[in-house]
Amino acid sequence: QVQLVESGGGLVQTGDSLKLSCVASGRSFSSYNMAWFRQAPGKEREFVAASNWWGGSRYYADSVEGRFIMSRDNAENTVYLQMNSLKPDDTAVYYCAASMRTIASRTPPGTIDYWGQGTQVTVSS
Repeated sequence: QVQLVESGGGLVQTGDSLKLSCVASGRSFSSYNMAWFRQAPGKEREFVAASNWWGGSRYYADSVEGRFIMSRDNAENTVYLQMNSLKPDDTAVYYCAASMRTIASRTPPGTIDYWGQGTQVTVSS
């Protein structure tokens, strides 16, 4: 199996930036497609960004396109989410996810193999 641990969340103001990290352990990290999801209070878990295992393709939700950047470092078994120009609507628990299958905006969260515990991001007005 794969274990995922997120970090980097916090309380920021509108317009600020944060960089989230997700460190993976277990099987070969390079074999997995990786993604970020988020879940706001009272809302369904929603797709944010994804990267295939070789890093050749990236996908972003329309709500974060142009503001968030996902990257991965297979040598360090780590994926990142650089979040810029944060808005109050970005407030949520952010989850790292890993799957042997491709992850994209239409991928049901229930089909994804592994999840981290989440890190809280709060953006004040």
